[in-house]
Amino acid sequence: MQPMRVIVLLFVVGALIASSGSGQEYGTPDREQPGDEMIQQHLRREAERIHQKFAGDIESPETWERLRPAYKQEYLHMLGLWPMPEKTPLRATVTGTLEGDGYTVEMLHYQSMPGLYVTGNLYRPSQVPAGQRLPAVLYVCGHSFCGRNGNKTAYQSHGIWFARHGYVCLVLDTLQLGEIAAIHHGTYREGRWWWHSRGYTSAGVECLNGIRGIDYLIARPDVDPQRIAVTGISGGGAATFWIAAADERVKVAVPVSGMADLPSYVSNRVINGHCDCMFLYNTFQWPWARIAALIAPRAMLFANSDADPIFPMDANERVINRLERLYSLYGASDFVDAFVSIGGHAYRQDIRQAAYRFINTHLKNDPRVVDDSEVDIPTGPRNQREYAIDQEKLRVFPTDSDIPADELNTTIDRHFVPMARVEPPQKGHYDAWRTAILAELRRVSFGSLSERVPPARPEPTGQWFASEEGIKVHLERIAEGSARVVMVVRNSDPNEDVSTLVRRIGKPGDRVYVCSPRGVDRTRWTQKNPPNYVERSHVLLGRTVDTGRVWDIIATARALRKQGLPVHVAGQGPAAVLAVYAALLEPEIAGAIAVNPPTSHMDADAPQFLNVLRVCDVPDALGMLAPRPLTLEGFDNEALRKVAQIYASADASERLVALPDADGPR
Repeated sequence: MQPMRVIVLLFVVGALIASSGSGQEYGTPDREQPGDEMIQQHLRREAERIHQKFAGDIESPETWERLRPAYKQEYLHMLGLWPMPEKTPLRATVTGTLEGDGYTVEMLHYQSMPGLYVTGNLYRPSQVPAGQRLPAVLYVCGHSFCGRNGNKTAYQSHGIWFARHGYVCLVLDTLQLGEIAAIHHGTYREGRWWWHSRGYTSAGVECLNGIRGIDYLIARPDVDPQRIAVTGISGGGAATFWIAAADERVKVAVPVSGMADLPSYVSNRVINGHCDCMFLYNTFQWPWARIAALIAPRAMLFANSDADPIFPMDANERVINRLERLYSLYGASDFVDAFVSIGGHAYRQDIRQAAYRFINTHLKNDPRVVDDSEVDIPTGPRNQREYAIDQEKLRVFPTDSDIPADELNTTIDRHFVPMARVEPPQKGHYDAWRTAILAELRRVSFGSLSERVPPARPEPTGQWFASEEGIKVHLERIAEGSARVVMVVRNSDPNEDVSTLVRRIGKPGDRVYVCSPRGVDRTRWTQKNPPNYVERSHVLLGRTVDTGRVWDIIATARALRKQGLPVHVAGQGPAAVLAVYAALLEPEIAGAIAVNPPTSHMDADAPQFLNVLRVCDVPDALGMLAPRPLTLEGFDNEALRKVAQIYASADASERLVALPDADGPR
């Protein structure tokens, strides 16, 4: 096929691993709090480190093919789709049809899993000879606000075009902007930080809905299962990547403005322009282009715009350069192409023509220039658009009373990724039970931590320690003693009264320190909701803010251990859980004291670690400290019973001390 680029991008191989440099930034960096520059530089370093890992993927075709199966499993896990949910009956239902000029529209819904309804419009030619199978396009929508009609109705011109040109085209609503409106913005705006601990991202829902949409298409007698394409813009461009990388039945992918990379998202803060559906949780610390690379060597057109602030050109160039290098290893360079349009974040005529032509070329062996892309496109200003088909006529559920009562769409974040149900071990099986859980925690929740976090290094200014490059921890000594070291972890709440906690837990002879991990007190950073830049950027690097704080606690405890005394960690509320996980992951910590800890990572104030609820919950972590001493004060009685069961199974019941809350039992 002839090259279709509007701007020809020429690269040298060296650019493949070149540093991101300055790039296009999204807004001015925060400088309102003392820890802003520290954390932003840390994020930048980590983004660059992970970004450079792609060079190892493409040493040779054999290297990539050897890595691909494990990568595929990791990829699905990071979307909350591993193990892959059972493909339950779709229960596809057509609720209405509409006849157009040369095309027919079917209003339909299916259930990608029981209770998760996907609404869509299927466009097909009005006349299809009996027995003929047509190529099919799964069209996934971007963020177009069409209210109760669903955002699928904004993209109707695409469905019409495909149907008139001999395709079956299924245009899907998204989870948030569909007829049953749910949430994409859980951590961006809604404060649902437990999404991180559940391993839930709305990107996973969009991916599964698309996979099941392909199931529906290939089950139709008028669809050729060997000729399937997927395309969409913005959120739909991202979903194109999610689906095509996960489902090899997709033969052609045309993502439009759907992917940048870590230097762009994190270092240049472009993440601030995106909602949560645009990202998976980077548990295994992938360079972002690896997601797109899973599509190779199937046909892909990487389409973008040169003045798009949320998919900037410096990132586009890095991504396509990496893809071209990978495709060349397969001898399939003609199956990947880049298209760059002049303008901002939007569809324009040249983008539509390029997308249609690329799909025609690879599904119909027809590379001719497309000259009718502008038929039936919406006209008029944004708030007064006129469409070829009245949007209300494309509703799958015509009235609110038609919406199924058993829908889980609005609560799918609590159902999509199963939580672990951990049973206490039987007597004599504690060690094996603990070893297995701890290994999985290290794999999917604490993979960003070293196997042994090194001791923090004292700074010459005193009271400051460097826990890792560029990260400082404040440590204040408030009591002398020679029996043991107790390190009290401070919460981010500036009104916390640590002195009261010290009096409650202290013993004669304790040498007491107060530790302020990153983001606390003197290293606090700016927090704006939305976009929650610091917190969300962490998960793109395979960690959370609280994972970093656990690192700080471990590193500081190991530094204090050099004094020759046993080190115990302590905290109240959220800090108690941070202290417990630090002790769980570091054998040099002699014991823990937890005052009024949250009962579950689902609690609003609980620390959050990636995927932790897919492995265990707070009571299990507390129990796994056995046989080391644990003092629990003010813990939920039912949860306490589970901790006691675990300690008993380890023959360490005497090392668990349970005290009521100072204000009475919780």
